[in-house]
Order: sequence, then C-alpha cells, then structure tokens
Amino acid sequence: MNLPRVELQAGEHAIQVYVARSDEERAMGLMYRRDLAEDEGMLFMCDSREVQSFWMKDTPLPLSIAFLEEDGTILKIADLEPHCLEGESSEHPVRFILEVNQGWFESRGIAPGTRLAGPVFIG
Repeated sequence: MNLPRVELQAGEHAIQVYVARSDEERAMGLMYRRDLAEDEGMLFMCDSREVQSFWMKDTPLPLSIAFLEEDGTILKIADLEPHCLEGESSEHPVRFILEVNQGWFESRGIAPGTRLAGPVFIG
C-alpha cells in the first residue's frame, strides 16, 4: 500500500493508519489484505459529510470500524466479518471512518464518545 500514514492517539494508545482519500483508495480499502499489524489501521477521509456505509467484499480480515466526528470523536463502533456483503452504516453524516483489527477498540476500553487525536481532525 503506497498511501500516506499518520499516527492517531486514543488516550495513551497510538495507532499508525494508512490514509485513503481518493475514491479509488477508499474503494480498495483493506481488500485482499491477509494481515494487519496490531496497532495499524486505515483511515478513510471522505470528501463530504454523508451517511457512510461499509462492507467487507474481498476483505479476508475481521475488522472493527469506527465512524468519527470532524473532531475525532467516535460516534459508533461495529465489528465487520470477513467477506460479508452486509453493510454497516454510520447512521449520521460523517467524513472520517477508521478500520482496525477486530477487537482493537474493545481491548483498550475505547468506546463511542472517545475522542481520537491526530493531524487530520478539526479542533
């Protein structure tokens, strides 16, 4: 993956994320990836705030997804199963979506309402 990377912080927990900004990068996402380092993920930056929906077509990794406010506050976290075509919706308009290894948020006590810090967030 030849994408820019940034570090995000959730309290004392750091995660290195690939940043997908173009339509093509967001469409590819983590498709075909067989592994992801423990503290690694992908941040999707959409062009505008809209209700976003993600699915796992051609993605063999179990992932957790977080839908984020402009300031990095987590609105919703859900688990996604490999190759599942059933979408998971943000329910509210968002621009930022973070995918990590399944269970990453839960094992660190990170829940909706937690604010992530990083250079991409406003505020």
